[in-house]
Amino acid sequence: RLKPFNRLQVILQHLKMSNHTDSTAEVLLEKRGGAGVITLNRPKALNALTLPMIRQIYPQLKTWEQDPETFLIIIKGTGGKAFCAGGDVVAIRDAGKAGDRMTQDLFREEYILNNAIGTCRKPYVALIDGITMGGGVGLSVHGRFRVATEKTLFAMPETAIGLFPDVGGGYFLPRLPGRIGFYLALTGFRLRGRDVLRAGIATHFVESEKLPALEKDLMALKSPSTENIADLLNSYQVKSQVDQEKQFVLDEHMEKINSLFSGTSMEEIVEKLKQDGSPFAMKQLEIINKMSPTSLKLTLRQLREGASMSLQEVLRMEYRLSQACMRGHDFYEGVRAVLIDKDQTPRWKPAALEEVTEEFVDNCFKPLGNNDLKL
Repeated sequence: RLKPFNRLQVILQHLKMSNHTDSTAEVLLEKRGGAGVITLNRPKALNALTLPMIRQIYPQLKTWEQDPETFLIIIKGTGGKAFCAGGDVVAIRDAGKAGDRMTQDLFREEYILNNAIGTCRKPYVALIDGITMGGGVGLSVHGRFRVATEKTLFAMPETAIGLFPDVGGGYFLPRLPGRIGFYLALTGFRLRGRDVLRAGIATHFVESEKLPALEKDLMALKSPSTENIADLLNSYQVKSQVDQEKQFVLDEHMEKINSLFSGTSMEEIVEKLKQDGSPFAMKQLEIINKMSPTSLKLTLRQLREGASMSLQEVLRMEYRLSQACMRGHDFYEGVRAVLIDKDQTPRWKPAALEEVTEEFVDNCFKPLGNNDLKL
């Protein structure tokens, strides 16, 4: 028999090991009932997506898609604050400055994962409870079901850091009602709670505290069809009373959004905002003036072109844009100003929309030959 001290050591050692496998893994992948469950597990970093996480999720998603015993896939985040606040842009910036391959690999593998979610043959249910931005949108919005809660905070804030709303933003944003997608993409406007459903980004709304019960019910479904899953989600949505009375936050501005953000160039949109002169228009002008002029022009063209493309064509286009941003100035400066030094005063180059030439924008969209994204 083990001496008491040794036995304690063995127990502690065992606890350490089991903790190690559970709590320190950046992503947890488990099969529960008929469901494959992906849990993003970087709560301190608001579950920001890293390249190692992408490399774990993708093969597992493909395995579950082929597995006759897996009927649906659920993705969620830990920590109660965020589903996934985006990609690890500080790491991307550091890699880009060092000339590291990660600036190619991360975007390439992330977009391949976005496409796998968009084409997944099994129902895919994203529980977007908490902050859902950038890379977190890519992990959810292309799936069949997106369940928002009163804690959901959705945004595509990339133009503020010298990037563009990628991860398939060029596909889903121009397909939202009216010009909402263009407005969200250019201004980084944040939608909360039920408004994420009303804007057409989420498919369902369920109160946050009901999610554990919903998850259990999803796992308990015996060989469910998409219809069974939809019925279950609908039954939860019907019982969710939070913010039911409130009208859509953008309701009173929709007419203006649709007319002001329908310009064919950034200069035209800015001119329309100036001419409109309303408090709403002036506020949008002020926001747009803080964004990277290069990002604004790339984003507007990305959405205009993406409106008539397939998801695969959009991701190929966005990969070209991502590499153009990695070669440029504004992404590094934007991440510095917003996330590293936090002085919030990026010095964009060029500093004005008029200085971002058509020729420069065209170049960013050019094919990369052998380096193009292959899906």
